[in-house]
Amino acid sequence: MSDRQTEREKMLTGALYDPMDAELCAARRRARLLFESLNASRDNEVKKRRQLLRELIPDGGDTVWMQPPFYCDYGDNIHLGEKVFFNFNCVVLDVADVHIGARTLFGPAAQVYTATHPMNAQERASGLESGKPITIGEDVWIGGGAIICPGVTIGDRCVIGAGAVVTKDIPADHFAAGNPARIIRPI
Repeated sequence: MSDRQTEREKMLTGALYDPMDAELCAARRRARLLFESLNASRDNEVKKRRQLLRELIPDGGDTVWMQPPFYCDYGDNIHLGEKVFFNFNCVVLDVADVHIGARTLFGPAAQVYTATHPMNAQERASGLESGKPITIGEDVWIGGGAIICPGVTIGDRCVIGAGAVVTKDIPADHFAAGNPARIIRPI
């Protein structure tokens, strides 16, 4: 057995990895075909949408409520609690794990980014990238157009204001808003 990590293993551990690796390209293509079918489905095709969501997001696709269009990188790195809601036009770049607690709500065009790139331009030019996991607690409301940046944890029962850019952890039971997001008050 080889000690050498695959590019997928590197990706999931937060190490620099090559996103053009054949296995990763095939996994992204699979996700794109699934979300393209989901996004093209009709509102009355409930069974078809549920099946597509189960395939796209195996860990939580049974109870997610999603208003297409929806976009992600892989889908299988997204882990959902029960009854998570994504409004129209949400994006989850799941090159690292994304854990979202039960009953969490995402407003339209909310975005979750685990993907990141080296700050050093020469290193960035190599084409390698990395990711940092994101955790969002239970009963959270993410306002429309909010962006959750790599490595962030948002505690249970938080509210994130519309258009916020969350660059740092937000403890449970707080309202945060702004760019960059800051805690406005406890809830």
